[in-house]
Amino acid sequence: MKLVKLLANLGYGSRKQVAWMFREGRVTDAAGEVLYADDQVDHDDVRVDGEPLDPPQGLTLLLHKPAGYTCSTKDTGRLVYDLLPPRFRLRSPVLSTVGRLDRDTSGLLLFTDDGQLLHRIISPKAALPKVYEATLAEPLRGDETALFASGTLMLESETTPLKSATLEVVDATHARLTLTEGRYHQVRRMFAATGNHVVALHRSRVGGLALGDLPEGAWRILSADDIDVLMGATVG
Repeated sequence: MKLVKLLANLGYGSRKQVAWMFREGRVTDAAGEVLYADDQVDHDDVRVDGEPLDPPQGLTLLLHKPAGYTCSTKDTGRLVYDLLPPRFRLRSPVLSTVGRLDRDTSGLLLFTDDGQLLHRIISPKAALPKVYEATLAEPLRGDETALFASGTLMLESETTPLKSATLEVVDATHARLTLTEGRYHQVRRMFAATGNHVVALHRSRVGGLALGDLPEGAWRILSADDIDVLMGATVG
C-alpha cells in the first residue's frame, strides 16, 4: 500500500492533507530520513512528526468510559471518541464501539476496526459474560437472585424471557450482576421489574477481560494475548 493511502486510512488526514505532510518533511523513517509518498517502507519504520504510526488495521482497544459520555460519533455533548486521539475517529475501516454503554453507565468499553472480531464478541453464540456493578436506590428485597437466575423474567414490552443471570449481593444497595446477553438498558430494566432503581452502573468485565486499575477516561491497545483472554470466557 502506498504511504499516502496508509496514512490517510490511519486517520492522519485526507490524501491531499497527507501529501502535504510529505512535502513538509513531516514523514520520516526511524532514522529521521525524510520519506516520499512513493517510498516502500515497513509500517513499523514510519514516523510522523517523529512519532511511530498508530497500529494498522486490526486495532482493538479498551476504554474506561466515564459516566456522561455517549457511544456515538455524531451526537451532541460529550462523546467517547473525544477521549481518544482525534485521528482514531477518521480511521478506515472505522473504529467502532463493540456494543454500547448508555450515557450514564461507566466502565469497560471496547473499540475495534476488525469486523470479524466485533461480530465474534457480540454474537449470541459467544455468550460472553458481562459483569456490572449496580448501586440501587432501595435495599434489595431478597428474591432478586432467584428471579434473575430463573430464566423466566420478562421485561416490559418484550416477548422473550431473559436468559439466566447471576446476581451477587455486595450489600443492601449494591449488587454485582453477570449477563450473557445485551438487551436495551437491560440491567436497569431488570431492577425496575423488581420495583427498584439503578442510581449508578459500572461495567467491570467483558468475557475474561477485566477493567483492572485503568484510570477513568484512559485507554489502552489490546494485544493478541488480551483478545485470547477476552474470548476465553465463553459460556457453553
